[in-house]
Amino acid sequence: MDMGLRALHLLEGQRMAQRLYGEVIATQVVKPGRSEEEVDNRIALIARELFGIRAGLVGRRFVRSGPNTVVGGRWPERVIGAQDLVVLDFEPLLAPYETGFARTVALGDDPLGRRLLDDLTVVAAGARAAFRADDSLTGRELHARVRDLAAGTGRHTGSWHCGRLTGTAPVGHAEAVRPEAFIGPENDLPLRRTLAEGWRAHWILQVHLVDACGGRSAVHAELLDLG
Repeated sequence: MDMGLRALHLLEGQRMAQRLYGEVIATQVVKPGRSEEEVDNRIALIARELFGIRAGLVGRRFVRSGPNTVVGGRWPERVIGAQDLVVLDFEPLLAPYETGFARTVALGDDPLGRRLLDDLTVVAAGARAAFRADDSLTGRELHARVRDLAAGTGRHTGSWHCGRLTGTAPVGHAEAVRPEAFIGPENDLPLRRTLAEGWRAHWILQVHLVDACGGRSAVHAELLDLG
């Protein structure tokens, strides 16, 4: 696969995720009173109906709600509440496309939850603007910019990094990774570069903002340099 086809492949994965997310919202799959598992299963069914995907989705976790949005690793099953923030992470769906996509849904009319989503939008947009404005921007520099943007909203980030190379598996701990594969504090390489494999580097932006007082968080993930 040449570089142009690979970029199209990544974009196709993101378009699938956007379409799936739109269908999930339009059909009100995420509702108070439903368990996370029930919503997981409904999302898997929609993915099968839209894209013919049958294998690999049953039993996968797409959904975190309320306090589960700040739990690392495996999280306990819970029923979605009326005022919850709900994170939808379509990483399992997009694994064959080597990319990632996540959005956060605010249920009810909680103004603090809505404000967290507004702040998330501001930080994600600011990160993209910083990337577009500087062709030599390094991973360390963009990571610092995201942290500054988060602080400007009165928040802090909920992960040690704010993105990764496409094709790189998500991980929870910095000690277990190659720094150059993540938008993190140890990556001094330009984000716009050619990798050792001969590919142009393509990145997934992952912004994770925490509401420390409310014990919850919000996540936004999508391609950074494409789309």
